[in-house]
Amino acid sequence: MLNTLFPLNPKALNAALAALFAAMLYVHSTQAQQAAGLRINDLEYFEMPGLNVMMYHDYYAIGRQSGITIVQNGSRVAANGDIRLLHQPRFMPTHGSRSVDRTRNAISIPVAYPDSVRQQYRDPRFTYPEISLSGNVRIEAEGNSILIAVDLEEPLSPAWENGVVFSLELFPGQYFDRTYYMDQTPGRFPRQANGPFTEAEGLPLSIVPLATGRRFVALPESPHEMLTVESIGGEIELVDERGRNKAGWFSLRSTLKPGVTRNALQWRVTAAVRPDYRYEPVIQVSQVGYRPGQQKLAVIELDNRSTEAPEISLHRIDPDKGMVPVKRHRPALWGPFLRYRYAHFDFSEVEEHGMYVIRAGERQSHAFLIHEDVFKRHVWQPTLEYFLPVQMCHMRVNDLVKVWHGLCHMDDALMAPVDHVHFDGYRQGPSTLCDFKPFDHVPGLNVGGWHDAGDYDLRVESQANTVRTLAWAYELFSLDYDQTLIDQDQRLVEIHVPDGIPDALQQIEHGVLSVLGGYKSLGRLYRGIICPTGRQYSLLGDAVNMTDNLIYDASMDSTERSRDHSGIRDDRWVFTEDNPRRELGVAACLSTAYRSLRGYNDELAGDCLKAARELWEQHRNTGLPELIDAAADLYLSTGEQQYYRFIIDNKALVISNIQRTGPAMARIASRITDRRFMRDLQESLRQLARQVDEQVSRTPYGVTYTPDVWGAGWTIQRFGVDRFFLHRGFPEIFSSDPVFSAMNFVLGVHPGENTASFVSGVGAKSLLIAYGTNRDEWWYIPGGSASGTALIRPDLPELKEWPYLWQQTEYVMGGGATHFMFLVLACDALLEGM
Repeated sequence: MLNTLFPLNPKALNAALAALFAAMLYVHSTQAQQAAGLRINDLEYFEMPGLNVMMYHDYYAIGRQSGITIVQNGSRVAANGDIRLLHQPRFMPTHGSRSVDRTRNAISIPVAYPDSVRQQYRDPRFTYPEISLSGNVRIEAEGNSILIAVDLEEPLSPAWENGVVFSLELFPGQYFDRTYYMDQTPGRFPRQANGPFTEAEGLPLSIVPLATGRRFVALPESPHEMLTVESIGGEIELVDERGRNKAGWFSLRSTLKPGVTRNALQWRVTAAVRPDYRYEPVIQVSQVGYRPGQQKLAVIELDNRSTEAPEISLHRIDPDKGMVPVKRHRPALWGPFLRYRYAHFDFSEVEEHGMYVIRAGERQSHAFLIHEDVFKRHVWQPTLEYFLPVQMCHMRVNDLVKVWHGLCHMDDALMAPVDHVHFDGYRQGPSTLCDFKPFDHVPGLNVGGWHDAGDYDLRVESQANTVRTLAWAYELFSLDYDQTLIDQDQRLVEIHVPDGIPDALQQIEHGVLSVLGGYKSLGRLYRGIICPTGRQYSLLGDAVNMTDNLIYDASMDSTERSRDHSGIRDDRWVFTEDNPRRELGVAACLSTAYRSLRGYNDELAGDCLKAARELWEQHRNTGLPELIDAAADLYLSTGEQQYYRFIIDNKALVISNIQRTGPAMARIASRITDRRFMRDLQESLRQLARQVDEQVSRTPYGVTYTPDVWGAGWTIQRFGVDRFFLHRGFPEIFSSDPVFSAMNFVLGVHPGENTASFVSGVGAKSLLIAYGTNRDEWWYIPGGSASGTALIRPDLPELKEWPYLWQQTEYVMGGGATHFMFLVLACDALLEGM
């Protein structure tokens, strides 16, 4: 009978029965664990199958990562559970160390206002509130419920009665258009923030709560997703925080009771879970695909209780035959990483052109290509065709009938005030470090540059590093691609209108115009150019609306200048700084640009080399490792022995900073003739290779990767670029594998259930809701590269479809997109025998 049901050989039959028995044991174990309810695990958070409650593991409240966090059925649904000051959303309490009581199944943590650190470095846009409050937040778990309590050391002062709340924020993407009950009153979570708003004397405008009551139930229509919050002794308000902050979440909040210390707040929170919950296998494979000769390694992410991997199969999609099996294999487990277990499925030997899918158990991946021309269209090209043009400042950017933005920031820029800390972190010291006085108009800044992705500022390192990566790509990969008209005289960009000039070359020129425009006018590099007011900084939409494009009138008297400081005028400010490291980094970038611009714009090329020489000479006695990078590039550009001799004479500086200097040495490796120097350099590089290989071995992804609150996509792309140069210069020491692994990580082979490509519009699935200047449109800019999967501490990788989590989906200049573009071109070149 068994052979009739299962036409298998005895060995396969035994394996099938063993797998069935293991599955039965697994279900029984899961049921027992769910019945036992939430328990404190070794990472000091509450855990049961399908439910986790973290207790102040995260620290990034403004990014919705702090306080109490709830992960339900594998997804984070609530966060930032903490004490808050009503009508003071910017100010968060400090907290101390967790106190864990495993006997009582309880965790507590001390919290306090004011936060002395934040008070010392407070945001200058706000006056820090006068409050002194300290206490404890306690959680006790029972079943799939937690009892949250807040104790205070002293009763609230009269000034803060009804002004301190405990709140828990609900992720809107989980609840949009779905239902809730507050007591017996039904409601629906709105897609957008709707009024009415209310205004009380002395208080900011605020949105009226969606509901008020004692017992709140979210998603009553979905028994395995319900979340219930009951207040013991007080009321709960459901508030749509987007009414005052576009990035806000739905918030449940209760006022702390006045006049008491013990149990100033008590909530019972109950989260339903799917019965017998287990994390389904996630197949992580490039969203684009592979060239035939490329290593092809899919990563399979599994439930952390898995004792073996499922059977993995590769199928070719034939236009006539349908799904054709190609390979079937049950791999060994790679091991644990974060909260999951992993396995590798290597199908490198498969080289036939076609479309493929991978299956793991009942799960199937997206379709991906294996083809010689897989990187020839639709991969790096959107970055050059769309993202870079869209980010161009001081230009009008047209895309057929669409205008990405109008001619903007033609009034750049006023000299920043001295002794000033800008709310975005720029700092102007006691001097402007140049001949311009505060609020003087600085000419030459209303040209070139790219908006820094999610913001509209121009950081000098972002401009310079974008230039350098493009210049590397142009000189190494013969990047003569032309799909964009860029007219600097008319300040006009026309996407998909070729003009006969390589787009990369014109983009290099555009970045250099900004950097050198500041250098010539100021007599030094600018630190950054940014708007002066919070309203401008938060602008979403067309960049032309940030300023009036009218240049500051230098004849304004002192009274008018004072009014300008108050933000009545809208001109952006330019900051300067004394930072040799940054200036040497820019010198290296300008020297690289010189080689690309020669023969296209010789005057600008000459200015690049002149500035690079001056900056290097100015700092040549500082002993900084950045001197080596700049000297190496100046040597490549000029062939002058002074730069070569500087490197050879400073061998100790090179070797003691080999992680920084190694890629630069790789770029000039073929020109190093000093045998003793080369011998010592290679030994140092071998040590570096061993260190990096050890770091790479800690994760299943083939890259150096330390997850944190911010997604590591940009860092990993830079790692891949550096590794390309190291392999190219020293192939006997450095393998090229991490270059491909870095590219694949960005293209979908990364942790978490969301396997989207970090590069918008690239691949079968990509980030189509991203954090650029377009984020309020819930859309994307093709070719923009986001930060990617972030870490919800201590162990949950997360990449949500949400436009306001900048730590996950923000675009960036100075790396990111251009590094990705370089990586794809580099991998293609390596496979062609570069």
